[in-house]
Amino acid sequence: MAFTHLQLGGSAYDVGHGLGVFGREAVHRHLRPLALWRHLAGLAGTDAARGMRSAVEQCFPRHWQEIEGLAAGLELPVDEVFLWNCRGDFVQQQSVDGCTTVLGPTASGTLIAHNEDGLPQLRGHCALVSVTPEQGLGFTSFVYPGSIPGHTFAVNQKGLVVTVNNIRPRAIPAGLPRQVLGRASLDAASLDEAVNILASEGRAGAFHHALGQVGSRRLVSFEGTSEGSSVVDVERPFGHSNHLVHPALEDVAQRITGSSGNRQTCVDGRVASLGNTLDRDDALAILRDTSGGELPVYRCAADDPDDENTLATALFLIGADAVDWSVYTDADTRTPTLSGRVVA
Repeated sequence: MAFTHLQLGGSAYDVGHGLGVFGREAVHRHLRPLALWRHLAGLAGTDAARGMRSAVEQCFPRHWQEIEGLAAGLELPVDEVFLWNCRGDFVQQQSVDGCTTVLGPTASGTLIAHNEDGLPQLRGHCALVSVTPEQGLGFTSFVYPGSIPGHTFAVNQKGLVVTVNNIRPRAIPAGLPRQVLGRASLDAASLDEAVNILASEGRAGAFHHALGQVGSRRLVSFEGTSEGSSVVDVERPFGHSNHLVHPALEDVAQRITGSSGNRQTCVDGRVASLGNTLDRDDALAILRDTSGGELPVYRCAADDPDDENTLATALFLIGADAVDWSVYTDADTRTPTLSGRVVA
């Protein structure tokens, strides 16, 4: 499958505008007609929406400029586009981006691998973007049309790798949008700095982030919610789907879909049989697992119960001096659609 690799740079507004131009047709054709989009657009002007916008403008002004540029490129009102980028910050039954992640030590470093699951109608309309901004760090990230980067999978110029999984809390207060916090984490020069950003007080929605960095054998599983966050250092193969699993957050009320529960059970069983290390073939085999019947790890069914399909699989091999990354859009090949190296 063809997969666009965008190259963007300049101001935050310029980067956002380039993303908007890229995603304009797909947003107008596939996203704006959705009931979810219309519902969120209807929240523009509410106290919650105004408060969230004000918090972003104050705490992350550069990323707000990126959203303004995105809206201009999409030729849509900025508040409407902003609310779409807050789609996980309001409780709703409809799923918003799935994903499965596996991570662990390797014989010579660490590995993070990730299935990016999203709306099936966006297959062929997503991209990998490499950004060289005037301010902040450069990075390469998977992007959806209509969305800022930072809530999928990415690696920045400091060799920081971050992958993100959706979490569905039962209650979400107005606060800093989780996608904006994810975008801000791509500016972190270190793993600890990224965790501090993600653990910011006053966040709204919840995410799981897997993090690793060149030159370090440390891997982190981070769960962040409005009620608190949890950091677990990963020392053997570990997997995560779309619900909270850290003991520290077991009291946070959440919705676990059948797909998320089944994927977590499958991944847990497979990583338990691996021993203490993970390799490329193991990771790809787990993320391409279809043994779950109607609820597999690798999702390609037209009638998926969460209305999500696996749009890409990313694999990051993190070593002492470099991160080697690969993105696969076909589950039947060992040859990546795109690949690259970050030396840091």
